[in-house]
Amino acid sequence: MSVEVNKAFVQKFRDSWIHLAQQQGSKLRETVRVHENVVGKYDHFDRVGSTSARIIASRHADTPLIDTPHSRRRIVLSDYNWADLVDRADEQKMLSSPTSEYLKAGVWAMGRKIDDVIISSFDGNSTSISADDSSSSVSFASGNSIADGNTGLTLAKITNASKLLSDSDVDPDEDRYFVVSPAAVEDMLNTTGITSADYNSVRVLMDSKISNFMGFRWIMSTRLPVDSSDIRSCFAYTKSAMGLSIGMDIITSIDKRPDKNNSLQPYAQMSIGATRIEEEKIVRVYVDETPD
Repeated sequence: MSVEVNKAFVQKFRDSWIHLAQQQGSKLRETVRVHENVVGKYDHFDRVGSTSARIIASRHADTPLIDTPHSRRRIVLSDYNWADLVDRADEQKMLSSPTSEYLKAGVWAMGRKIDDVIISSFDGNSTSISADDSSSSVSFASGNSIADGNTGLTLAKITNASKLLSDSDVDPDEDRYFVVSPAAVEDMLNTTGITSADYNSVRVLMDSKISNFMGFRWIMSTRLPVDSSDIRSCFAYTKSAMGLSIGMDIITSIDKRPDKNNSLQPYAQMSIGATRIEEEKIVRVYVDETPD
């Protein structure tokens, strides 16, 4: 069992289990395209490019055949698991069994891992598969990055991110998301120029709830990457920009381990992968979080 179990013995704690502050599952899973029940090591998201119409120059002319560009983005699925042990002897010393609570903590950990995989794929290298089945590595589009400018998250950066998406002819009816850090939300609250209604929307976001603001659905996350210079990467994107493949969704079990004195083992496992599908639909916004 967890070496922390003695802290839950009857003589120290009452009949309850209190989970310490933590992100309870995935925040980003519902904001991306999802393929479920994927069979095999790989999965692909197909891409169909744009074409141009041709003018009809004469009557009864030959019908033009216009090759529509096609490519794919490949995902390599990886397996993840989590487990802990509940010792039978320790369980007798407690007023309530910790097994289900341990399992809940495990499922939450798996959900956070889903977010980590998605976040790392926002600006990581993607694998493109062309029509002849050859593969190539695709890096993040440098033109879709907004420099930190020694500032936090400003209205100018937000409007610039929106403009970059619009310049790429992103469908205006498609949901746009902006995942930001708590410090970035604080920057927004301290920004002069936002209306009282906008301020209220940002306040909702500070309570870790999804909020709508300036054309984006906002999500606050503490898992976004930050470099050694305190520059945080935040991301504005659309749902079709990212792909999440799930070979095996989170499964759980509670098993008896004869090799561990018949201790009970809460267990969770999943198989997932993620990729960036379209560079044009993701904007990376650098935010300076250097302490004052």
